Amino acid sequence: MNRYPLWKNLLILVVLVTGFIYTLPNFYGESPAVQVMPLRSHLKADTQLLATVEQTLRDAQLTPDVISLDANSVKARFADTDSQLKAKDVLHAQLGDDYVVALNLLSRSPAWLTGMNALPMYLGLDLRGGVHFLMQVDMKAALDKALESASGDFRSTLRDARIPYSGVTRDGDVLLVKFRDADARSKGEVELKQRFGGMQFDNKDAGRDYLLQAKLTQKEQLRIQDSALQQNLVTLRNRVNELGVAEPVIQQQGVDRVVVQLPGVQDTARAKDILGRTATLEVRLVDDRNIGANSVAPFGTEVFKERDGTPVVVKKSVILTGERINDAQPGFDSRNNEPAVHINLDAVGARKFKEATRENVGKRMAIILFEKGRGEVVTAPVIREEIGGGRVQISGQMDTTEATNIALLLRAGALAAPMEIIEERTVGPSLGADNIQRGFDSTKIGFFMVAAFMIAYYLMFGTISVLALGANLLLLIALLSMLQATLTLPGMAGIALTLGMAIDANVLINERIREELRNGVPPQMAISTGYENAFATIIDSNITTLIAGVALFMFGSGPVKGFAVVLCLGILTSMFSGVMVSRALVNLIYGRKARLNKVAIG
Repeated sequence: MNRYPLWKNLLILVVLVTGFIYTLPNFYGESPAVQVMPLRSHLKADTQLLATVEQTLRDAQLTPDVISLDANSVKARFADTDSQLKAKDVLHAQLGDDYVVALNLLSRSPAWLTGMNALPMYLGLDLRGGVHFLMQVDMKAALDKALESASGDFRSTLRDARIPYSGVTRDGDVLLVKFRDADARSKGEVELKQRFGGMQFDNKDAGRDYLLQAKLTQKEQLRIQDSALQQNLVTLRNRVNELGVAEPVIQQQGVDRVVVQLPGVQDTARAKDILGRTATLEVRLVDDRNIGANSVAPFGTEVFKERDGTPVVVKKSVILTGERINDAQPGFDSRNNEPAVHINLDAVGARKFKEATRENVGKRMAIILFEKGRGEVVTAPVIREEIGGGRVQISGQMDTTEATNIALLLRAGALAAPMEIIEERTVGPSLGADNIQRGFDSTKIGFFMVAAFMIAYYLMFGTISVLALGANLLLLIALLSMLQATLTLPGMAGIALTLGMAIDANVLINERIREELRNGVPPQMAISTGYENAFATIIDSNITTLIAGVALFMFGSGPVKGFAVVLCLGILTSMFSGVMVSRALVNLIYGRKARLNKVAIG
């Protein structure tokens, strides 16, 4: 009656052992480390970089405790902060500006745990310290920029097609093109519809003027807004690299907001400066002359490096800048079906590019990205023919991933739309450590107070309930570690709340068993009936709380989501531990007794 089959006992044992293993890394603490990450798209974190880091540290007589390679970086762990800081300076001097050398904290977990992917939870800003920004993108500015660009493109398109028109004006979110007669308007409408698929065109007459109204379609507006937000995300990620933050969080929140969290950064003013910095893009002609014997560029030229490190001599005169690029999207070459990048220029940029390509067929043209005053050649293709219409294609020796990255780089030279910091928080490391201690103490005190009450009130069954509660805490921390969740102060509050809620299931079970015993039911039958009758009530109460937790996660943000995650996981673990673990312990203690006359339940 009160016995579990062997497979169920083994299942519970496996779950508890697994939970114990994945909880362990959180108790080893962290040690100072240095993390090396490639900054340029053509550089990779590979075995060659690992060997370079090892050799550099060896030459500097620095011996890391552990050095490892993962998908994005090389990490070296040290015994003290002095060695960590010295290693950072040595590696930065050796690797240069092509790599980010960041200070980090790594778990002291032994290799056998790390090999099982048993990792500690991440700590949020309120526990580790750092800077939090909530930034809002000005979507109206993004649409205004698109309309202003489109008005110039309208003029260029009609001029190139030799269609007479009186002018292009803007009235709010509508572009008005004036024609002298209906025939010119009809031709202009056909030409503009072919060139601008994201516009909706309507005819309108105003006195002697034949007007053509153009308005962005709803789909195109959403595309422009999403593209602006994604471009801003890429730009912010590129800029945050300069801060040397090992594990920054840059993610979209809602349709027009971006959350930027920089753990370990305390200089708010510098962080603001980096996030608000601009980058520029320039197009110049390549000079085919070689660099002089003294590595001096010929007069009127400069030397930049391509992504693979190859030097390129380019002329100082700038054909056009990134301000003339409306959009850049990855795609395929229509001739060879090879990956390519398609660039759209505005009217002025299209005219300048057309003249430059017409006069320099057969020569190379370099596209250079400038940031922090340092230029890098993104690509330098050969001009095959005159390129008009404001559409430029870059192709040759690239895969789809490189095409996507180049398109992002071309778009990410500057923010696509202005961003405003609407929320700012700074947490010091000492305050973070104090928060950890307070959260740990509150959880510990709450656990012991609940344990004392349960043991005093329910005796042996209270002790079993406390053991089940301990199993619940173990499984909750293990799940958070396995999911690599970020633990914040609200999350620690969620753990404390889960402990208080989890014991409810055992209180219900114990009271039902007491009730059966008072009605004269034999102890073995009372235990079985108590667990069975209480189960439905436990399910109902936990499901309603789970629904509330899911709603908090779906519609909440930031700390609210962290609380919701812990709450929902705690509900699941409490149902397992409160029912199955406690029942298994009761079965082991009382289930094997053929004659059971009395149970210690108070």
